Amino acid sequence: QVQLVESGGGLVQPGGSLRLSCAASGGTLEYYAIGWFRQAPGKEREGVSCISSSDGRSYYTDSVKGRFTISRDNAKNTVTLQMNSLKPEDTAVYYCAADYGYYCSGYDPYEYDYWGQGTQVTVSA
Repeated sequence: QVQLVESGGGLVQPGGSLRLSCAASGGTLEYYAIGWFRQAPGKEREGVSCISSSDGRSYYTDSVKGRFTISRDNAKNTVTLQMNSLKPEDTAVYYCAADYGYYCSGYDPYEYDYWGQGTQVTVSA
């Protein structure tokens, strides 16, 4: 059983940056593609980014391309989401999730096996 814990959320002004981390225990992330999702109040959960386990290839939803960067360190069992040029519409609870397999298969939440508890990101002046 893999446990995921997110950290790094907080309050930031528009244009600022945050760095989210997803730390795993109880198993190695080496065999999992890792996705970041977010859910704003009153909205459905949406996929933000995904990184494969085999080649580290990364994917981003259009609204964050050029601003967010996902990376992984399998030796440290962590995945990081660097978020720059933050906008108020980025405000949400951010979750990391693990999908057993080498490749990102998209953002269907039901494809992901393990989830963290989420971390709040608030972008406001």
